[in-house]
Amino acid sequence: HIHSTPQSFMTDIHLKSITKSFGDVEVIPHLDLHIPDGKFTVLLGPSGCGKSTLLRMIAGLEVPTSGNIFFDDIEVTRVPTKRRNLGMVFQYPVIYRGTSVKRNLELPLLTEKLSKEEISKRVHDVADLLGISGDLNKMVEELDNGTRQKIAVGRAIARQPQIILFDEPITNIDITAKLELKRSLKEGFSRLSQTIVYVTHDQTEAMTLADQIALMQDGVITQCAPPKEIYERPKSQFAGWFLGNPGINFIEKEHISQTGSGITSSLFSQTLEAGSMASKVKVLGVRAEAIEVHTKQTAHSRAARVVRKSLGIGGQYLLDLEYGSLKVKARVPHQRGREIGENVWTSVNSSDIIMFDENGAAL
Repeated sequence: HIHSTPQSFMTDIHLKSITKSFGDVEVIPHLDLHIPDGKFTVLLGPSGCGKSTLLRMIAGLEVPTSGNIFFDDIEVTRVPTKRRNLGMVFQYPVIYRGTSVKRNLELPLLTEKLSKEEISKRVHDVADLLGISGDLNKMVEELDNGTRQKIAVGRAIARQPQIILFDEPITNIDITAKLELKRSLKEGFSRLSQTIVYVTHDQTEAMTLADQIALMQDGVITQCAPPKEIYERPKSQFAGWFLGNPGINFIEKEHISQTGSGITSSLFSQTLEAGSMASKVKVLGVRAEAIEVHTKQTAHSRAARVVRKSLGIGGQYLLDLEYGSLKVKARVPHQRGREIGENVWTSVNSSDIIMFDENGAAL
Protein backbone atom coordinates (compact mmCIF):
# COMPACT_ATOMS: atom_id res chain seq x y z
CA HIS A 1 0.00 0.00 0.00
CA ILE A 2 1.14 3.52 -0.73
CA HIS A 3 0.46 4.72 2.82
CA SER A 4 -0.82 2.77 5.79
CA THR A 5 -1.99 5.67 7.98
CA PRO A 6 -3.77 7.98 5.53
CA GLN A 7 -5.61 10.00 8.14
CA SER A 8 -2.36 11.41 9.55
CA PHE A 9 -1.51 13.46 6.44
CA MET A 10 -2.80 14.57 3.08
CA THR A 11 -1.81 13.87 -0.50
CA ASP A 12 -0.82 16.04 -3.45
CA ILE A 13 -1.66 14.73 -6.92
CA HIS A 14 0.60 15.63 -9.85
CA LEU A 15 -0.32 14.76 -13.44
CA LYS A 16 2.67 15.28 -15.72
CA SER A 17 2.60 15.29 -19.55
CA ILE A 18 -0.50 13.04 -19.58
CA THR A 19 -1.93 11.91 -22.93
CA LYS A 20 -4.77 9.45 -23.49
CA SER A 21 -6.04 7.89 -26.70
CA PHE A 22 -8.61 5.19 -27.30
CA GLY A 23 -7.54 3.64 -30.61
CA ASP A 24 -7.23 6.52 -33.07
CA VAL A 25 -9.29 8.88 -30.91
CA GLU A 26 -7.16 11.30 -28.87
CA VAL A 27 -9.15 12.23 -25.76
CA ILE A 28 -6.38 14.09 -23.90
CA PRO A 29 -3.64 15.55 -26.15
CA HIS A 30 -1.32 16.82 -23.38
CA LEU A 31 -2.12 17.72 -19.81
CA ASP A 32 -0.30 18.92 -16.70
CA LEU A 33 -2.21 19.45 -13.48
CA HIS A 34 -1.41 19.92 -9.79
CA ILE A 35 -4.17 18.99 -7.35
CA PRO A 36 -3.12 20.34 -3.93
CA ASP A 37 -3.53 18.24 -0.80
CA GLY A 38 -6.53 18.78 1.44
CA LYS A 39 -8.33 20.86 -1.20
CA PHE A 40 -11.60 20.36 -3.06
CA THR A 41 -10.71 20.39 -6.78
CA VAL A 42 -13.49 20.26 -9.36
CA LEU A 43 -12.86 19.03 -12.92
CA LEU A 44 -15.46 21.06 -14.82
CA GLY A 45 -16.38 21.01 -18.48
CA PRO A 46 -18.99 20.00 -21.06
CA SER A 47 -19.80 16.36 -21.82
CA GLY A 48 -17.04 14.63 -23.76
CA CYS A 49 -14.25 17.02 -22.70
CA GLY A 50 -12.20 14.24 -21.02
CA LYS A 51 -12.87 14.98 -17.34
CA SER A 52 -14.17 11.50 -16.42
CA THR A 53 -11.28 9.88 -18.32
CA LEU A 54 -8.88 12.02 -16.29
CA LEU A 55 -10.59 10.98 -13.03
CA ARG A 56 -10.38 7.31 -14.05
CA MET A 57 -6.64 7.67 -14.64
CA ILE A 58 -6.21 9.15 -11.14
CA ALA A 59 -8.21 6.17 -9.84
CA GLY A 60 -6.13 3.62 -11.75
CA LEU A 61 -9.13 2.44 -13.77
CA GLU A 62 -7.41 3.71 -16.94
CA VAL A 63 -3.70 3.92 -17.72
CA PRO A 64 -2.37 7.03 -19.55
CA THR A 65 -1.10 6.48 -23.09
CA SER A 66 1.94 8.49 -21.96
CA GLY A 67 2.91 10.64 -18.99
CA ASN A 68 3.12 10.10 -15.24
CA ILE A 69 0.86 10.35 -12.19
CA PHE A 70 2.31 11.02 -8.73
CA PHE A 71 0.68 10.92 -5.31
CA ASP A 72 3.06 13.19 -3.38
CA ASP A 73 6.46 12.07 -4.75
CA ILE A 74 5.44 8.44 -5.33
CA GLU A 75 4.68 7.44 -8.91
CA VAL A 76 1.38 5.54 -9.21
CA THR A 77 0.87 5.58 -13.00
CA ARG A 78 0.54 1.79 -13.17
CA VAL A 79 -0.26 1.01 -9.53
CA PRO A 80 -3.56 -0.97 -9.27
CA THR A 81 -6.62 0.87 -7.94
CA LYS A 82 -6.83 -1.19 -4.74
CA ARG A 83 -3.34 -0.08 -3.74
CA ARG A 84 -3.94 3.64 -4.30
CA ASN A 85 -5.73 4.23 -0.98
CA LEU A 86 -8.66 6.17 -2.38
CA GLY A 87 -12.43 6.23 -2.18
CA MET A 88 -14.77 6.61 -5.16
CA VAL A 89 -18.37 7.77 -5.48
CA PHE A 90 -20.13 7.36 -8.83
CA GLN A 91 -23.32 8.74 -10.44
CA TYR A 92 -25.33 5.78 -9.19
CA PRO A 93 -25.06 4.99 -5.45
CA VAL A 94 -23.03 1.86 -4.70
CA ILE A 95 -24.73 0.43 -1.62
CA TYR A 96 -25.73 -2.96 -0.19
CA ARG A 97 -29.48 -3.53 -0.48
CA GLY A 98 -31.36 -5.54 2.12
CA THR A 99 -29.26 -4.03 4.91
CA SER A 100 -29.46 -1.02 7.21
CA VAL A 101 -27.71 2.31 6.71
CA LYS A 102 -25.48 1.51 9.71
CA ARG A 103 -24.46 -1.83 8.21
CA ASN A 104 -23.70 -0.18 4.86
CA LEU A 105 -21.32 2.24 6.57
CA GLU A 106 -19.70 -0.53 8.68
CA LEU A 107 -18.98 -3.04 5.90
CA PRO A 108 -16.04 -1.22 4.21
CA LEU A 109 -14.40 -0.88 7.65
CA LEU A 110 -14.42 -4.58 8.52
CA THR A 111 -11.27 -5.26 6.47
CA GLU A 112 -9.40 -2.37 8.12
CA LYS A 113 -8.43 -4.23 11.34
CA LEU A 114 -10.18 -1.68 13.52
CA SER A 115 -11.67 -2.17 16.99
CA LYS A 116 -15.47 -2.30 17.36
CA GLU A 117 -15.27 1.01 19.21
CA GLU A 118 -13.35 2.68 16.36
CA ILE A 119 -15.78 1.32 13.74
CA SER A 120 -18.74 2.60 15.76
CA LYS A 121 -17.09 6.01 16.20
CA ARG A 122 -16.39 6.36 12.47
CA VAL A 123 -19.92 5.32 11.52
CA HIS A 124 -21.49 7.84 13.90
CA ASP A 125 -19.03 10.61 12.92
CA VAL A 126 -19.78 10.13 9.21
CA ALA A 127 -23.56 9.95 9.81
CA ASP A 128 -23.36 13.19 11.81
CA LEU A 129 -21.22 14.84 9.10
CA LEU A 130 -23.75 14.00 6.37
CA GLY A 131 -26.89 14.57 8.43
CA ILE A 132 -28.11 10.95 8.36
CA SER A 133 -27.79 10.05 12.07
CA GLY A 134 -31.56 9.60 12.28
CA ASP A 135 -31.50 7.08 9.42
CA LEU A 136 -28.87 4.65 10.77
CA ASN A 137 -31.35 1.89 11.64
CA LYS A 138 -33.46 2.26 8.48
CA MET A 139 -33.20 -0.18 5.59
CA VAL A 140 -31.74 1.39 2.45
CA GLU A 141 -34.88 0.49 0.47
CA GLU A 142 -36.83 2.97 2.63
CA LEU A 143 -34.68 5.90 1.54
CA ASP A 144 -34.78 8.31 -1.41
CA ASN A 145 -31.97 8.51 -3.96
CA GLY A 146 -30.43 11.59 -2.32
CA THR A 147 -30.06 9.81 1.03
CA ARG A 148 -28.72 6.67 -0.69
CA GLN A 149 -26.07 8.79 -2.36
CA LYS A 150 -25.17 10.22 1.07
CA ILE A 151 -24.59 6.62 2.23
CA ALA A 152 -22.30 6.03 -0.77
CA VAL A 153 -20.39 9.20 0.16
CA GLY A 154 -20.27 8.08 3.81
CA ARG A 155 -18.84 4.68 2.85
CA ALA A 156 -16.03 6.44 0.95
CA ILE A 157 -15.29 8.86 3.82
CA ALA A 158 -15.44 6.31 6.65
CA ARG A 159 -12.38 4.42 5.40
CA GLN A 160 -10.42 7.69 5.68
CA PRO A 161 -8.55 7.30 2.40
CA GLN A 162 -6.04 9.96 1.35
CA ILE A 163 -8.09 10.86 -1.73
CA ILE A 164 -11.81 10.74 -2.55
CA LEU A 165 -12.93 10.84 -6.18
CA PHE A 166 -16.46 11.83 -7.25
CA ASP A 167 -17.82 11.23 -10.75
CA GLU A 168 -20.97 13.39 -11.20
CA PRO A 169 -22.44 12.11 -7.90
CA ILE A 170 -25.56 14.28 -7.82
CA THR A 171 -26.58 14.17 -11.49
CA ASN A 172 -29.30 11.55 -11.08
CA ILE A 173 -31.17 12.84 -8.04
CA ASP A 174 -34.08 15.28 -7.83
CA ILE A 175 -33.58 19.00 -7.33
CA THR A 176 -34.49 19.10 -3.60
CA ALA A 177 -32.18 16.19 -2.74
CA LYS A 178 -29.51 17.76 -4.97
CA LEU A 179 -29.50 21.00 -2.98
CA GLU A 180 -29.47 19.10 0.31
CA LEU A 181 -26.60 16.83 -0.77
CA LYS A 182 -24.63 19.79 -2.12
CA ARG A 183 -25.02 21.54 1.24
CA SER A 184 -23.92 18.39 3.12
CA LEU A 185 -20.86 18.01 0.90
CA LYS A 186 -19.91 21.66 1.31
CA GLU A 187 -20.26 21.62 5.10
CA GLY A 188 -18.85 18.12 5.50
CA PHE A 189 -15.71 18.53 3.44
CA SER A 190 -14.80 21.80 5.10
CA ARG A 191 -14.33 19.63 8.24
CA LEU A 192 -12.30 16.89 6.54
CA SER A 193 -8.67 16.87 5.50
CA GLN A 194 -8.88 14.57 2.49
CA THR A 195 -7.93 15.59 -1.03
CA ILE A 196 -11.15 15.70 -3.07
CA VAL A 197 -11.40 15.47 -6.87
CA TYR A 198 -14.93 16.00 -8.16
CA VAL A 199 -16.13 15.74 -11.77
CA THR A 200 -19.18 17.68 -12.98
CA HIS A 201 -20.55 19.50 -16.04
CA ASP A 202 -22.66 21.71 -13.75
CA GLN A 203 -21.00 25.07 -13.16
CA THR A 204 -23.29 25.89 -10.18
CA GLU A 205 -22.03 22.75 -8.40
CA ALA A 206 -18.45 23.70 -9.22
CA MET A 207 -18.83 27.30 -8.02
CA THR A 208 -20.51 26.12 -4.79
CA LEU A 209 -18.12 23.33 -3.83
CA ALA A 210 -14.66 23.99 -5.25
CA ASP A 211 -11.54 25.41 -3.67
CA GLN A 212 -10.16 25.32 -7.20
CA ILE A 213 -11.72 24.58 -10.58
CA ALA A 214 -9.80 22.90 -13.41
CA LEU A 215 -11.83 23.95 -16.46
CA MET A 216 -11.58 21.48 -19.35
CA GLN A 217 -12.32 21.84 -23.05
CA ASP A 218 -11.45 19.17 -25.64
CA GLY A 219 -9.05 17.34 -23.32
CA VAL A 220 -7.16 20.51 -22.37
CA ILE A 221 -7.28 22.40 -19.07
CA THR A 222 -7.92 25.97 -20.16
CA GLN A 223 -7.72 27.49 -16.66
CA CYS A 224 -7.11 26.23 -13.13
CA ALA A 225 -7.90 28.66 -10.32
CA PRO A 226 -10.35 29.42 -7.48
CA PRO A 227 -13.98 29.82 -8.72
CA LYS A 228 -14.08 33.58 -8.06
CA GLU A 229 -10.91 34.14 -10.08
CA ILE A 230 -12.13 32.16 -13.12
CA TYR A 231 -15.51 33.92 -12.94
CA GLU A 232 -14.09 37.44 -12.64
CA ARG A 233 -10.96 37.04 -14.77
CA PRO A 234 -11.57 34.28 -17.32
CA LYS A 235 -8.50 33.52 -19.41
CA SER A 236 -10.61 32.57 -22.43
CA GLN A 237 -13.96 33.28 -24.03
CA PHE A 238 -14.84 29.65 -23.30
CA ALA A 239 -14.32 30.22 -19.54
CA GLY A 240 -16.37 33.41 -19.66
CA TRP A 241 -19.19 31.67 -21.51
CA PHE A 242 -19.19 28.41 -19.50
CA LEU A 243 -19.12 29.96 -16.01
CA GLY A 244 -22.01 32.16 -15.03
CA ASN A 245 -25.76 32.17 -15.53
CA PRO A 246 -25.97 33.95 -17.86
CA GLY A 247 -22.48 33.61 -19.32
CA ILE A 248 -20.43 36.72 -19.97
CA ASN A 249 -21.66 39.29 -22.52
CA PHE A 250 -19.42 39.31 -25.60
CA ILE A 251 -19.13 42.49 -27.65
CA GLU A 252 -17.96 41.42 -31.09
CA LYS A 253 -15.70 43.42 -33.42
CA GLU A 254 -18.56 45.11 -35.32
CA HIS A 255 -19.40 46.95 -32.06
CA ILE A 256 -15.78 47.86 -31.23
CA SER A 257 -13.67 50.75 -32.58
CA GLN A 258 -9.94 51.28 -32.21
CA THR A 259 -8.46 54.76 -31.96
CA GLY A 260 -4.70 54.58 -31.55
CA SER A 261 -4.14 52.63 -28.33
CA GLY A 262 -7.75 53.09 -27.17
CA ILE A 263 -10.86 50.93 -27.62
CA THR A 264 -14.40 52.28 -27.68
CA SER A 265 -17.76 50.56 -27.95
CA SER A 266 -21.46 51.35 -28.13
CA LEU A 267 -21.82 49.77 -24.64
CA PHE A 268 -19.70 52.32 -22.73
CA SER A 269 -18.76 55.96 -23.16
CA GLN A 270 -15.15 55.94 -21.97
CA THR A 271 -12.10 54.98 -24.04
CA LEU A 272 -10.51 51.76 -22.87
CA GLU A 273 -6.71 52.04 -22.87
CA ALA A 274 -5.23 48.90 -24.44
CA GLY A 275 -1.70 50.16 -25.15
CA SER A 276 0.30 48.07 -27.60
CA MET A 277 -2.36 45.33 -27.49
CA ALA A 278 -5.08 47.52 -29.04
CA SER A 279 -4.73 46.02 -32.53
CA LYS A 280 -5.12 42.49 -31.10
CA VAL A 281 -8.47 43.21 -29.38
CA LYS A 282 -11.25 41.45 -31.31
CA VAL A 283 -13.87 40.86 -28.58
CA LEU A 284 -14.75 42.49 -25.25
CA GLY A 285 -16.35 40.69 -22.33
CA VAL A 286 -18.56 42.19 -19.59
CA ARG A 287 -20.45 40.32 -16.86
CA ALA A 288 -24.19 41.04 -16.54
CA GLU A 289 -23.78 42.40 -12.99
CA ALA A 290 -20.96 44.75 -14.10
CA ILE A 291 -23.41 46.79 -16.19
CA GLU A 292 -24.82 49.51 -13.94
CA VAL A 293 -28.36 50.50 -14.90
CA HIS A 294 -29.70 54.00 -14.14
CA THR A 295 -33.21 55.42 -14.57
CA LYS A 296 -31.78 58.89 -15.30
CA GLN A 297 -28.88 59.99 -17.45
CA THR A 298 -25.60 60.23 -15.54
CA ALA A 299 -22.04 61.20 -16.48
CA HIS A 300 -20.48 58.64 -18.84
CA SER A 301 -23.74 56.72 -19.30
CA ARG A 302 -25.18 55.34 -22.53
CA ALA A 303 -28.85 55.17 -23.50
CA ALA A 304 -30.34 51.69 -23.86
CA ARG A 305 -33.75 50.12 -24.33
CA VAL A 306 -35.09 47.34 -22.06
CA VAL A 307 -36.57 44.67 -24.34
CA ARG A 308 -37.13 42.02 -21.69
CA LYS A 309 -37.18 41.87 -17.90
CA SER A 310 -37.24 38.60 -15.94
CA LEU A 311 -36.85 37.63 -12.30
CA GLY A 312 -33.60 35.70 -11.89
CA ILE A 313 -31.58 33.91 -9.21
CA GLY A 314 -31.82 35.33 -5.68
CA GLY A 315 -34.68 37.65 -6.58
CA GLN A 316 -32.51 39.76 -8.89
CA TYR A 317 -33.81 41.03 -12.21
CA LEU A 318 -32.19 40.08 -15.50
CA LEU A 319 -32.61 42.71 -18.20
CA ASP A 320 -32.15 42.25 -21.94
CA LEU A 321 -30.82 45.58 -23.22
CA GLU A 322 -30.46 46.95 -26.74
CA TYR A 323 -28.02 49.63 -27.89
CA GLY A 324 -29.03 49.80 -31.54
CA SER A 325 -28.00 46.42 -32.95
CA LEU A 326 -25.95 45.47 -29.86
CA LYS A 327 -27.79 43.25 -27.35
CA VAL A 328 -26.52 42.46 -23.82
CA LYS A 329 -27.85 41.18 -20.49
CA ALA A 330 -27.61 43.15 -17.23
CA ARG A 331 -28.35 41.96 -13.71
CA VAL A 332 -29.83 44.40 -11.20
CA PRO A 333 -31.00 44.09 -7.56
CA HIS A 334 -34.67 43.30 -6.99
CA GLN A 335 -35.59 46.76 -5.67
CA ARG A 336 -34.00 48.45 -8.72
CA GLY A 337 -35.59 46.04 -11.19
CA ARG A 338 -39.14 46.99 -10.23
CA GLU A 339 -38.61 50.69 -10.99
CA ILE A 340 -36.90 50.20 -14.36
CA GLY A 341 -38.94 51.19 -17.40
CA GLU A 342 -38.36 50.82 -21.10
CA ASN A 343 -35.59 53.43 -21.49
CA VAL A 344 -32.51 53.40 -19.26
CA TRP A 345 -28.93 54.61 -19.12
CA THR A 346 -26.02 52.31 -18.36
CA SER A 347 -22.36 52.56 -17.43
CA VAL A 348 -19.50 50.08 -17.00
CA ASN A 349 -16.27 50.39 -15.01
CA SER A 350 -13.18 49.96 -17.17
CA SER A 351 -11.79 47.40 -14.68
CA ASP A 352 -14.80 45.12 -15.40
CA ILE A 353 -14.11 44.92 -19.14
CA ILE A 354 -12.07 41.94 -20.39
CA MET A 355 -10.29 42.03 -23.76
CA PHE A 356 -9.93 38.92 -25.92
CA ASP A 357 -7.88 38.27 -29.05
CA GLU A 358 -8.97 36.53 -32.28
CA ASN A 359 -8.28 33.10 -30.73
CA GLY A 360 -10.56 33.81 -27.75
CA ALA A 361 -7.65 34.21 -25.29
CA ALA A 362 -7.79 37.03 -22.71
CA LEU A 363 -5.21 39.78 -23.24
